[in-house]
Amino acid sequence: HDAAEDGTLLGDPISPGTVGGRAKVLHSPHEKPVLSGEILVARFTEPSWTPLFVNAAGVVMEIGGPMQHGAIIAREYGIPCVSGIEGVMGLIKDGDLLEVDGSSGTVKIIDEGDEKQDS
Repeated sequence: HDAAEDGTLLGDPISPGTVGGRAKVLHSPHEKPVLSGEILVARFTEPSWTPLFVNAAGVVMEIGGPMQHGAIIAREYGIPCVSGIEGVMGLIKDGDLLEVDGSSGTVKIIDEGDEKQDS
């Protein structure tokens, strides 16, 4: 996986647009809700994930090309999406402030989230 010196992660541009928001890292679609304006971060998505896209401001996926489920839904909903960031589940944590650029395929971690937000 490629990371620029400023912490920018490089992936594949899937759905155009730029958005900022807090990361919501999910391993399964029913793990926890995606709140309005949050960035959905997942290894990949399939049809059972579709309802999560309603609130998501952006989508970041580890695997999946332009014809993969999440990519198609992101374009349908007009949500910026970047895919192909290897190991993204270990690089981004819940609550990290991200800037997702689906036009250039970059995800920038602007600010690391507060680990204690659940307590």
